[in-house]
Amino acid sequence: MPEVPVLFQIVSLSVIVLILIGDIVLAYRRPHVPSTRESTLWVVFYVVLALIFAGVMFFVAGGTAATEFVAGWLTEYSLSIDNLFVFIVIMTGFAVPKTRQQEVLMIGIILALVFRGIFILVGASLIENFSWIFYLFGAFLIYTAITQAFGSEHGDATDTALVRFARRHLSVTDEYDGGKLRTVVDGRKMFTPILIVLIAIGATDVLFALDSIPAIFGITNSPFIVYTANIFALMGLRQLYFLLGDLVERLKYLKYGIAFILAFIGVKLILHALHENELPFINGGEHLDVFEIGTGLSLAVIVVSMAVATIASLISIRRDPDASIKDAVAPHGPVDETPDGREVPADEAAAAVAEGGKPPRGADDR
Repeated sequence: MPEVPVLFQIVSLSVIVLILIGDIVLAYRRPHVPSTRESTLWVVFYVVLALIFAGVMFFVAGGTAATEFVAGWLTEYSLSIDNLFVFIVIMTGFAVPKTRQQEVLMIGIILALVFRGIFILVGASLIENFSWIFYLFGAFLIYTAITQAFGSEHGDATDTALVRFARRHLSVTDEYDGGKLRTVVDGRKMFTPILIVLIAIGATDVLFALDSIPAIFGITNSPFIVYTANIFALMGLRQLYFLLGDLVERLKYLKYGIAFILAFIGVKLILHALHENELPFINGGEHLDVFEIGTGLSLAVIVVSMAVATIASLISIRRDPDASIKDAVAPHGPVDETPDGREVPADEAAAAVAEGGKPPRGADDR
């Protein structure tokens, strides 16, 4: 495990926290739907920031640490694409106003950072005390890869047991009230649907952490590198959501690229477990002299896998540009807010345009 100077860890985490706070303030002080140009600039900013961080780590902690960070960051960034699909399902399924989606996504990202921080501490402790845990991590990642490629890994995020429990036991309105979590209806205080959305996002954050943390521990055992790689992968995810939008659902081969990466890291973890084997029923508790996959090879496999999956998906879209995406929209469609807070269904705006009229005030042009 590479040694990262404590001072560098403190300074870098402090700077990252300040950047996250600035991002949160911007999201809440200026609720809006980011343009393609704005989203692109933010995504590029966070990617460049991650590469700068890797460069600084190279000089203060060495090439091994920097390579592990880049490989871990790319792994988590790849897996975050899967997050985007579920976020789209949740936002459309609960008809979250587009002008409020930034705030909801920001809270979801903060929850993800908290959950992953907890999982990283637990994972690091398990690895330090039980080397055989790599067998379990590896098997779990291979299982996850299979479900990713051939099934629905996370199910319907808008209709989980936790969401149903919240609906039954909490007083929740049917309508949004701007960005408020609580509102008053007929003199009675009630929660708005935003609470249910946050519960759904929080639950999926936990599921994604179960996948991503074992995956990145297959790249590095350093908790600091693991956590910073997760932070940089999640930073800019909000802007990536608006940049890619429905395109995520049309990149149909991405899930196979992600599945291959998970399976590859799963195999790598099992090989590492065999190399460090201490289980008495395997080779008499002795280490096995097996081939171990290095970080450099892992980095190359991750990059090539995502590049091939993305290019294949784009070629597929180009050949069939009118291919429909999955219908994950709620029956009344996504809604937007008028300046006075009234919500306007997207299909209402479309109907008005189709009849030769103007879309209702506040509805965005689609």
